[in-house]
Amino acid sequence: MAKLFEPIQVGKLTLANRIVIAPMCQYSAEHGRMTDWHTIHLGTLAQSGAGILTIEAAAVAPEGRITYADVGLWDDETEAAMGKVLESVRRWSDMPIALQLAHAGRKASTTRPWDGGAQIAPGEENGWQTVSASAAPFQTHENPPEALDAAGLARVRDAFADSARRAARLGMDVIQIHAAHGYLLHQFLSPLSNRREDEYGGSLENRLRFPLEVYDAVRAAFPADKPVTVRVSGTDWVDGGWDVEQTIAFARALEARGCDAIHVSSGGLHPDQKIPVGPNYQVPLARKVKESVSMPVIAVGLITEPEQAEAIVATGDADMIAIARTVLYDPRWPWHAAAKLGARVKVSPQYLRCQPHTYRDLFEQA
Repeated sequence: MAKLFEPIQVGKLTLANRIVIAPMCQYSAEHGRMTDWHTIHLGTLAQSGAGILTIEAAAVAPEGRITYADVGLWDDETEAAMGKVLESVRRWSDMPIALQLAHAGRKASTTRPWDGGAQIAPGEENGWQTVSASAAPFQTHENPPEALDAAGLARVRDAFADSARRAARLGMDVIQIHAAHGYLLHQFLSPLSNRREDEYGGSLENRLRFPLEVYDAVRAAFPADKPVTVRVSGTDWVDGGWDVEQTIAFARALEARGCDAIHVSSGGLHPDQKIPVGPNYQVPLARKVKESVSMPVIAVGLITEPEQAEAIVATGDADMIAIARTVLYDPRWPWHAAAKLGARVKVSPQYLRCQPHTYRDLFEQA
């Protein structure tokens, strides 16, 4: 069997294969509440044959959204809206579902990407005051964030825990904490954005402190038998910034606390980043982390071909691969990968009759 289609254990959860659908923001929520778009979008991906589906970043507080159209999970209304979508998706798919919990920090309060993605200043329609580790804006011309004080840190930490409890009520199989792509927890990790002089800034130990406190709060709030994982940027791609050696230290600290998997992406923190984009460009980061921890490691980034994905897991560069834009373009990518690699994939009975004659053993009924 192709390694990509071998089962894998994440905590106490067994995944049918090693294909992860990564979280992808849709910017289609209303006041943080999921809409019918999410039912269509997630319902389609839940029929893809992947090992697990990760719901897009759900902000733990209104000011934690990237845009005013982001999904949230901070009150009864956002919880109910998400529950309605999940009820529909789960009626037709038993694919495990993960939820990414997030706070955008200084990268919040923006327009949607197709509207330009620019920051919206506080006081303007759909804008609000952002917060961060320090009062340094993402771009110099932007309205600066407020540095979180002790009360603010407690408020954010408690918000992550509250959202984790809501996720548990919704029956989520996994929580992923977003500590990547320049958002709030990454802003604490990187010396480029964290200029604090208290116990949360300066040394690596201090910069790890708040993200680890958030992890501990989420872990305590989510059922002990269900996995909690973390997504991290392996490097800022900027000299003097967060790098893979610091990522390894963070991964080891997370593993010591019981973290069940780590998803290694990169970048997003600083506008001066120089990213050598190309196939597998982030895989070496995942490989270095995997060499240093025993928990499963997920690689992501321009993984588009079945043979490419198989090579990543078969050679031990990572335990799983994640796809995002690839699966938006081709929502049946896992089917096509199984066909190419001589594997089998579970499909809903409604689709059994579309099995190609050239791949007579491709499908098994879910």
